[in-house]
Amino acid sequence: MPRLAIATRNAHKVDEIWAILSPLLPHVHREDVASALDLGAPSPVEDGVTFEANALIKARALAASTGVPALADDSGIAVDVLGGSPGVFSAMWAGAHGDDAANLQLLLGQIADVPDEHRGAAFVCAAALVTPDGREFVEVGRMPGRVIREARGEGGFGYDPIFIADGQDVTNGELDAEAKNAISHRGMAFRAMAPHLVAVLG
Repeated sequence: MPRLAIATRNAHKVDEIWAILSPLLPHVHREDVASALDLGAPSPVEDGVTFEANALIKARALAASTGVPALADDSGIAVDVLGGSPGVFSAMWAGAHGDDAANLQLLLGQIADVPDEHRGAAFVCAAALVTPDGREFVEVGRMPGRVIREARGEGGFGYDPIFIADGQDVTNGELDAEAKNAISHRGMAFRAMAPHLVAVLG
């Protein structure tokens, strides 16, 4: 049984989370970490209306089903002119969960007429850690930036190719993984979570 379970079925996300956390958890090894998919854990209904609520739903369910500390995140893009949408619906914005290309194209179409100076947005990530004995920790990271008009770059996933973070001149899709993790919403949230993981895992 692993020492830590991560509540995701997305291999990209497991790799990204581990890349962020591994330097901060020297006593935890990659083989100590398993995903919900690896463990055959059921997927809970994510019916929260905030990133924090959905992260806790996933972490609580995984901790209960595996009996080991569970780490989860919920993240997405919040576009200013859309009132913070897609938000918690980012992964299913076009109707099918995880259809990155369709989600991206729908979002671009919805704000096609919005002037460049009003295309502000932010990636938001809530990370949650839940232990089998009921301890819960939540940390949030936010990466402000703007949505450009067409995709650039092959890296990352989701909306990365159409998002340029503040202070950058390339999209998240054009950044290498290390550079992206250094500034990303997920990087911020999981680095903030690291002290809780150290306390829980030893």
